[in-house]
Amino acid sequence: MQVLVLNSGSSSLKFQLFSMPEERIICSGQIERIGFEDAIFKFKSNGESIEKVAPVKNHKQGLKLVAEQLLDAKTGVIQSPDDITIVGHRVVHGGKHFSNTTVITDAVKDKIKALSSLAPLHNPPNLEGIEVAEEVFKNAEQVAVFDTAFHQSIPEHAYKYAIPNEYLDKHHIRLYGFHGTSHKYVSEKANEFLGKQDSKIITIHLGNGCSMTAVKNGKSIDHTLGFSPVSGLIMGTRSGDVDPAIIFHLAERHGFELKDINNMLQKQSGMLGLTGFSDLREIEAEAAKGNKACLLALDMNAYRIKKYIGSYAAIMNGLDAIVFTAGIGENSASMRERICKDMDYLGIELDTEKNTIRSSEIREVNKDLALVKILVIPTNEELEIAKQSVALFKN
Repeated sequence: MQVLVLNSGSSSLKFQLFSMPEERIICSGQIERIGFEDAIFKFKSNGESIEKVAPVKNHKQGLKLVAEQLLDAKTGVIQSPDDITIVGHRVVHGGKHFSNTTVITDAVKDKIKALSSLAPLHNPPNLEGIEVAEEVFKNAEQVAVFDTAFHQSIPEHAYKYAIPNEYLDKHHIRLYGFHGTSHKYVSEKANEFLGKQDSKIITIHLGNGCSMTAVKNGKSIDHTLGFSPVSGLIMGTRSGDVDPAIIFHLAERHGFELKDINNMLQKQSGMLGLTGFSDLREIEAEAAKGNKACLLALDMNAYRIKKYIGSYAAIMNGLDAIVFTAGIGENSASMRERICKDMDYLGIELDTEKNTIRSSEIREVNKDLALVKILVIPTNEELEIAKQSVALFKN
């Protein structure tokens, strides 16, 4: 059976086509910088690679580009849309409605759309991906895997906000958590590497979107993203934690519309607001030239992550490992070094030589005698989505 997985991020689209259940990758690819004139399209299959730069205005256009490539007479990998049995979709926010992988129906799409206000950078492109896939792969089963599902194990004392009870009871306002497929995948890989299940792990997903999860005995028990994917760490364009009084101050004292404040926190803040750049590669390059704004932003980013490492180690009463994953976590040796610096009181001691080694495999970059493992684990949300999608039809 062939399973196509679509993973739409805020400014990117990743895809993989699997032969299941053997988990063999038939092809893979991604589109970076969606919304820009110089979007980058990459495609790999049978050892061959295609890369091109072209304008990609939005996720819908990007998804059509993916479909055209899969069906291309010369470099494609399928003869007909009917070759695809299942299309698995990453959907960021499932709210109170979805705690498990589910077959997509019109009612499911309506709920995903209704939740778009809580994940405005993600649920709309997730829904676009579903609608385009329904058009192209008419006979395939369409399946949604929700980022929020892994975090259903977070206990009430951690997911509940200190606001009147009715807002949870009636309006379901609570911490939901996101990037669940990534945190689930790498935490399971970490437990395999450690050879134990009764573990205390902090998974650190660093990309354009960033989050951390306290994973105790394989279960998510706390997470930096909350009711929506805007809290916690400093991200590419999202602010992370801010004092909510800032919102009222801007609205009441300076006349800002709420929609403009929301747009500012979601799309104009984070590393973009601090430096003018949202891509960490550009920020690190500028920092190397002595750009003070970029240097400060990198320090702020690392500082916020350190704070959460300390708090999560406290709630778990110990720490076996921290895991770096996703684009920045896997590839930025300098960011890992900033984060791990002066953390030896917790048993976190980075080996700078190991840290510079690049690999597509799981690796540890801690000093040999360090009490806490520092692991770099390439995430594979797409494989996790494929596995969960296929499992839905086994019974």
